[in-house]
Amino acid sequence: MRENWQSRKGFIFAAAGAAIGLGNLWRFPFQAYKNGGGAFLLPYFVALITCAIPLMIMEYAYGRKTRGGSVKAFSKLGKRFEIIGWVQVMVPIVVMTYYSAIIAVSVIFMVYSLGHAFGIINWLSDPGPIMGMVTGSAESALDLGAGISIYILIAVIAVWLCNWLIVKKGISGGIEKMSSIFTPLLMVLMIIFMINAVRLSGATIGLEALFKPDFSKILSPSIWVSAYAQVFFSTTLAVGVMIAYGSYLHEKSDIVNSAFITVFANSSFDLIAGVLVFSTLGFLVESMGVEFTSFGTGAGVAFIAFPIAISTMSTNVVVQGLLGFLFFFCLFIAGLSSSISMLESFVTASLDKFKISRSKLVTIISIVGFGGSACFASYAGFNYILDIVDAYVGNIIIAGLGLVEVVLISYIYGTSKLRKEANAFSDFKIGIWWDYLLRYFTPLLLGAVVITNLFNLITGLFSQDTVGAVSNVVFGWGTVVIMIGASIIFYKKKWTANAQQE
Repeated sequence: MRENWQSRKGFIFAAAGAAIGLGNLWRFPFQAYKNGGGAFLLPYFVALITCAIPLMIMEYAYGRKTRGGSVKAFSKLGKRFEIIGWVQVMVPIVVMTYYSAIIAVSVIFMVYSLGHAFGIINWLSDPGPIMGMVTGSAESALDLGAGISIYILIAVIAVWLCNWLIVKKGISGGIEKMSSIFTPLLMVLMIIFMINAVRLSGATIGLEALFKPDFSKILSPSIWVSAYAQVFFSTTLAVGVMIAYGSYLHEKSDIVNSAFITVFANSSFDLIAGVLVFSTLGFLVESMGVEFTSFGTGAGVAFIAFPIAISTMSTNVVVQGLLGFLFFFCLFIAGLSSSISMLESFVTASLDKFKISRSKLVTIISIVGFGGSACFASYAGFNYILDIVDAYVGNIIIAGLGLVEVVLISYIYGTSKLRKEANAFSDFKIGIWWDYLLRYFTPLLLGAVVITNLFNLITGLFSQDTVGAVSNVVFGWGTVVIMIGASIIFYKKKWTANAQQE
């Protein structure tokens, strides 16, 4: 008998935890910063209403209807469409391999923060040497002999052990229990850090840089494409997670309200992260005379800028260390809550098709996943290959899957039928506008995102040197080919579980 979420609260916390991840902390703030500041919020909120919410409702409703993950859900549309489901769940597996390496750095910095608190090492005011020691360096993505970070490798073991322990216990016994504790704790801690950040000297400089509207950019198509890309990727849609989570809902669960809560919880975290990041950067700009992008626009913000800011919050070394520990613990929670949802996406799909125990399946995936993460623990892997793989998976595979998903479900299963099923036990109802969005508006916008991203990646190859171009072909397009190839292999295997007949 299929498991169910034990409570609506547990489901919401799990879904919100899946959507909220490390990427929120820097992707939204810098997307807004580069795309008109406060003016970016208009297309961002339009994208929430016209893309994120309709798709979230669709995935929850269709997952609940089919009582299965992506593979089973797409096979119900037609046997040949099963392969789409396999490609979907390959995404979180690939993403987990490098995502776990980033989470591992949070674990390492948690340990070093405790070392700072106990006076073993004083590093928060100058995190550069520690970051350099942990991540090492390589000349390019092809510099595979540069070495491997033993620090990341050891920490990755801890990350995959957490993934394994939580997911093998199932939906109610593992993921729901963990999410019910850690998701609200994450939100509380991030709000505390945000409140403290806005009190820093120079915070207003950062907030003005982030939110001052540049309405001259609002009519630029690229701003709207960026907004839709941000919303789409930050909500964990089209990678099998929300369909899998929806498949464990009770038949009389509220779909519509739950989708709204999940999306707005994620967007609230985007805004909290924006205020936190740019208040902190404003302080550093004023006190150190650096630029807003001096620490990069990616993980460098968390692993370089924040330790420096934390070191200035108190002159007491113990307090500094404990604040550092809490901050990197927040990053760890954010990463782990997303990581377990990614693992569950593949687990649900596989259990639907193959007769295998959850414990055995999770163990096999965790071992294989750790092997993949070990590759990204190499200096070339962490510093170069990670960004290449992320760009190709995010810009081509995920966006493309979103487009295919919305078209297939809308036109084969039918939005009218799905809308009635979503409304049946919901606190408030969606109207026919939802049908029009999914059938016409959303596909056009996702199509624009896919075409834009594909064009940028292909033309970008010609502007790179030989090493850069080869690296993109080998690790970028190579990853795409491997994912599709693996999907074909799983697609061709026979169904051995009873789930196919449900």
